[in-house]
Amino acid sequence: MRRAADSRAIWALVRRQHGVVSRQQLLAHGVSRRGIERRLERGRLHRAATGVYAVGRPELTGHGRWMAAILACGSGALLTHSSAAALWGIGREWGGGIEVAIRSASPRKRSGVRVRRRPGLQPAAVDEREGIPVTSMVQTIVDLAARTGPRSTERMVNEADRLDLVTPVVLRSRLEDHRGEPGVDLLRTILDRRSFRLTRSDLEQIFLPIVAEVGLPVPLTRQWVNGFEVDFHWPELGLVVETDGLRYHRTPAEQARDRLRDQAHFAAGLVPLRFTDEQVRYDPGHVRRTLASTARRLGIAVAAPDLP
Repeated sequence: MRRAADSRAIWALVRRQHGVVSRQQLLAHGVSRRGIERRLERGRLHRAATGVYAVGRPELTGHGRWMAAILACGSGALLTHSSAAALWGIGREWGGGIEVAIRSASPRKRSGVRVRRRPGLQPAAVDEREGIPVTSMVQTIVDLAARTGPRSTERMVNEADRLDLVTPVVLRSRLEDHRGEPGVDLLRTILDRRSFRLTRSDLEQIFLPIVAEVGLPVPLTRQWVNGFEVDFHWPELGLVVETDGLRYHRTPAEQARDRLRDQAHFAAGLVPLRFTDEQVRYDPGHVRRTLASTARRLGIAVAAPDLP
């Protein structure tokens, strides 16, 4: 006895899959082969890809295109590389077709799809976004770091951080799980400069010699000034210096608190300066020049008139 089609379940599936459904899914839900043909003839189904149909109308959204490509590639397929980046919102899809990964070594070709055979893809590298299977945020960045240069990779990391998808600190900590993959070395180089936070003791050990080179007196450290704990304070100069662990785009709450701190110091007659940890550690020349220029504006003689 032939099983009756479960229309309610089919429609729920179609909604989850952005307007598309595969032939195998229709058969599994009780639609006969002849039933599929009749729906095609009546315009209720439209061929979207090999063994995949758009339901109701032939036009597909961007998400529908991606889902159709995945369904056409079979069970376990998922978006990868530039298509994954476009779904996550951290990059654009490259020309040449939708990029889909399959976790088998068997050859498979689909029109309009760039099929990448990735049998070694680990379960932790697989995720889902808006109902669409996709490589995880970390795996996507690792994959594309191998394809693009440092500037494009930094933009991706920047965007992922801005969208609160993954912070540089978390991304750096997960690179060990991807050891040996192309792109990891470039990411490690970028993130080692971008995601670290100096400890209090390290900060003092690096910053205080810079202060001495400029010719400023030794500041007080870890002082409470105007209701805030500051890193370095020169009461006799009216100068406060604070440092931040670098995050590409700090949250609105963090930005508001930083502004409040600086405004409180300025209103009290102090000059507030703020450096990132990265500047203190990797660009001491900039820190020296800024401190020297500020000291001169405060009428303080510094040891060297032209600091490198």
